[in-house]
Amino acid sequence: MEQVRLNKYLAQCGVCSRRAADQLIGQGKVTINGRIASMGDQVFPGDEVALEGKVLEGQKKPVVLAFYKPVGVVCTEKDAHAERILSDLIDYPARVTYAGRLDKDSEGLLLLTNDGDLIEAMMRGANRHEKEYIVKVHREVTPEFLRRLSRGVYLEELDCTTRPCRVEQTGKFTFRIVLTQGLNRQIRRMCETFGYYVRKIQRIRVMNITLDGIPYGGWREVTGEELERLYQEAGLGAGDEKSLRPVGDWRPSHPVGGGKPSRSAGDEKSSRPAARADRPHRVYISTGNLDAVRKPKHASVSERKASEAESADTLKNPQKE
Repeated sequence: MEQVRLNKYLAQCGVCSRRAADQLIGQGKVTINGRIASMGDQVFPGDEVALEGKVLEGQKKPVVLAFYKPVGVVCTEKDAHAERILSDLIDYPARVTYAGRLDKDSEGLLLLTNDGDLIEAMMRGANRHEKEYIVKVHREVTPEFLRRLSRGVYLEELDCTTRPCRVEQTGKFTFRIVLTQGLNRQIRRMCETFGYYVRKIQRIRVMNITLDGIPYGGWREVTGEELERLYQEAGLGAGDEKSLRPVGDWRPSHPVGGGKPSRSAGDEKSSRPAARADRPHRVYISTGNLDAVRKPKHASVSERKASEAESADTLKNPQKE
């Protein structure tokens, strides 16, 4: 191992992202050879780095897990007040951390990894990585409602306007939405702006990784070309020296509904061989008690009636954008 900055070393060990590593260093929780570390310190071959007294093992082979998070599971590693946390359902020998959380009342795809650089790249909003969801609301979806969602919505509680996004109706009460940012309870807030209450949110894709084939509460490892492509889309090269590439003009990398990206005229076909059909993903099913997970509480009848009465006025008077 060549010398490396301490925050990068912590990220390579799978402890956290570089940004979070800086916070740990600033709090005096990291030592190098028994000395409390400082911001900007370098780690040299043979150095002993410890976090809160526990010696770190050094850089590990990158691991990425695709997990189907059930409703009621909290995206946290430690929470004395949470009924169910990720470690209750995922038993994996390496320490992995989630990259992009799902709120307690939502379900679907959650990626976990021991690579702090990958977490950092995926969480950086400027990279505009795609996340795709299927949403069910309490009343009939209209073209006007979808049009307003796609244009971007001013969220008063967060004092910001969401980015324009792709939206497609999939049923009388359901629609598909592709976001390139991750604001707190973003979809729920967007829908409530127009008098819609969310019944269900299911995330079905993060970048090139999909929920296909993973059972409720189960997980699988991301490997091979799928893993390589994830790193490419995150802007990270293979090997130890991963670095972010410049972010240029953004084009959707996947059509709505997943699948392969479209190819423009003149583009050459990929020289990579197709994945073998006789090598299915290995899927793991949680042995935890999924029945113990509480279902989310929905809006009361009176709240829904009040929202329906106000919805007409809401659509006639556009929100601040």
